[in-house]
Amino acid sequence: MSTKRTSQALDSTSKAIIEQLQRDGRRSYAEIGKAVGLSEAAVRQRVQKLTDAGVMQIVAVTDPMRLGFSRQAMLGIRVSGDTRVVADRLAEMPEASYVVLSAGSFDIIVEIVCEDDEGLIELLNEKIRKIDGVASTESFVYLQLTKQKYDWGTR
Repeated sequence: MSTKRTSQALDSTSKAIIEQLQRDGRRSYAEIGKAVGLSEAAVRQRVQKLTDAGVMQIVAVTDPMRLGFSRQAMLGIRVSGDTRVVADRLAEMPEASYVVLSAGSFDIIVEIVCEDDEGLIELLNEKIRKIDGVASTESFVYLQLTKQKYDWGTR
């Protein structure tokens, strides 16, 4: 399930569309068109191409705490063997919202969202630590979400 991502060259208009959507994902195509100098139909077509190509997603970003998921944590995982295989297994878990191969003291970093501490304990002991190749885990439990932004632009 691993996907190899390559950089896709974007023109200034596509970048401007992305930046408009990063500011407000509910903004109409007509409004975006006025801001970037395209018709509504042209914006719709470009947005479809960008989403089809995997350049961007348009989703509702939520606060897990307000939806009943009171336990979030970042897990550092050390692996013996092929890190890609372990990462693919982790990515299949609904509790995992972010899975990356990393360099440094951990081979994989995983952000997880659970309903409570019992859910975190269950996830660690019954799922994650039972994956072949997981050598050790370290949990960094979130106490408070202070900032979560996705508007870094396209530079």
